Amino acid sequence: MGIKRIGIVANIEKEQSAEYTIVLRDWLLDRGLKVYLEKHIARKVGAPDGMDRRHLASEVDLIVVFGGDGTILRLAHFIRGIEIPIVGINMGGFGYLTEVNLSEMCSAIERILTGNFEMEKRMMLDVSIKGQETEIEEQAVLNDVVIGRGNLSRMVELEAFVNGAFLTTFKADGIIVSTPTGSTAYSLSAGGPIVFPKMACMVLSPLCPHMLTNRPIILPAGVIVTVKLLTKEPGVTVILDGQISYDLKTGDTVTIARSPYVTNLISSPLRDYWEILRTKLGWGRLPEGPTNIKPC
Repeated sequence: MGIKRIGIVANIEKEQSAEYTIVLRDWLLDRGLKVYLEKHIARKVGAPDGMDRRHLASEVDLIVVFGGDGTILRLAHFIRGIEIPIVGINMGGFGYLTEVNLSEMCSAIERILTGNFEMEKRMMLDVSIKGQETEIEEQAVLNDVVIGRGNLSRMVELEAFVNGAFLTTFKADGIIVSTPTGSTAYSLSAGGPIVFPKMACMVLSPLCPHMLTNRPIILPAGVIVTVKLLTKEPGVTVILDGQISYDLKTGDTVTIARSPYVTNLISSPLRDYWEILRTKLGWGRLPEGPTNIKPC
């Protein structure tokens, strides 16, 4: 079955997000396709019948996202369990997940509409938090789980276990447990490796560890990582995909395991992963800027 119904989600705080939403909507309508807008961008462009994200995802064959990586991370959280293809149009800065530039928006989507694209099933993690005073229902992340010192002025102490076996006690600013997708986010800044996004694994990266021998570890995708907070002072937090934050108390545990759900991201049909990686990291040449943008 071909792509006939397209949903548009946009970060309304991005400059010109409304303008480009209208451009794409009209371009798609001219081709006889049905277009549905998420409620926030619908309100901004003055369109009726905007939809919430889960309803939108259940009604369409493809979602186009205008924004940066944060916009896709928020969308992935809200539509967990609905395996709808997503293509990101980069209106942010770095944008590893938003692979299509504004200047090539319509040419890329035209190829996607003809079936000329590759879809990647990106691994997600399920996270649960338990303690004497805290019990958070399972949440899903696409990028990472960060357990950090928050507003605490000293290092935190964390016990880490893999499949119930003791790994080590980290004395550090915190730790990051990331997916391959998240390996190019905060984990990379902490000295973690770049992991090919189609792989299935977890990366555990300590943040500014007291012991110089504490190094990032790549773990099999099927393990269960449990982290217990030993620090007695308040202020330690766990942050999911940089979007949702919870306070931790002494003795609380954070359990992280591979999720049965995935996020379906469409790769740019105009360039391969290696070119995107070179461009984003500035390997061998400067990143291209959004000059003389003519999206359609």
